[in-house]
Amino acid sequence: MTRLPQIALLSDGRRLHLQDGPIDLIVEARGRAHEVRAAYAAAARRFTGLLDELCAELPQLRTAAKERSSLKGVVARRMHAAVAPYATDGFITPMAAVAGSVAEEVLGAMLDAASLDRVYVNNGGDIALHLGKGQHFSVGLMDRPDRDGVMRTMKVDANDPTRGIATSGRHGRSFSLGIADAVTVLAATASQADAAATVIANAVDLPGHPAIIRQPANELQPDSDLGARLVTRDVGELSQNEIAAALESGAECALQLFDRGLIEGAVLQLCGDMLVVGPKDIERQRPRPAVLENAVHV
Repeated sequence: MTRLPQIALLSDGRRLHLQDGPIDLIVEARGRAHEVRAAYAAAARRFTGLLDELCAELPQLRTAAKERSSLKGVVARRMHAAVAPYATDGFITPMAAVAGSVAEEVLGAMLDAASLDRVYVNNGGDIALHLGKGQHFSVGLMDRPDRDGVMRTMKVDANDPTRGIATSGRHGRSFSLGIADAVTVLAATASQADAAATVIANAVDLPGHPAIIRQPANELQPDSDLGARLVTRDVGELSQNEIAAALESGAECALQLFDRGLIEGAVLQLCGDMLVVGPKDIERQRPRPAVLENAVHV
């Protein structure tokens, strides 16, 4: 029997829900009614079969990324392009950018079909954005993705360069090599944000610390793209100095990515402490940003 994706408007009549296997999207478009209808129809068309496209190249998507790729699918190539800047720095596979790349693809299909004021495509917290003139989008920050409750919010304006937001960490849907509760990244695209969030979250770490429990990824998920690499399963009690050291390690990684033009900013969270990387006005200036404790730009 052929598997069909689940496609339906939510009860509020404004948001579209698209679900197929592990892909679960919430979409909301704003604009003239007929344009929104056309955009939702385009999203449904592009979503149908997208998972099959990815599955067709899954073995290669789960192998270490190289500078060049023979991947064929549009989304698969986008995934590879997002992780390629990190290919020589350490182990990473295109799967590190899958959620953001899927969100970006659906957003692109909507914008090709309709003229819209504002759109977001949210793939489990990895978000692709379109903001027309005068529009903005508020992002809720959570200290842990596995718990309810928003700590703070930050606002993305139409004149900001950010069009992608992604969060990674040890409590997310995927395994993490680091100990961050959450790392939220702002970038030019959702796929770039997704890849960078993975890299920065891995860097928030205290290698060899006895309070950190790790386990081979393939013991938890036999087909994991991380293979036998140790992923974080639990973090015991850490001192304030240890928490600060782990966050500083991640912040240094984020600063390097900012300097390379790969991200627009990041918020790192661990055990209730937070670091923010990024100047208040990234659009007008690109100096090396400050690292601010216990704050977030709003």
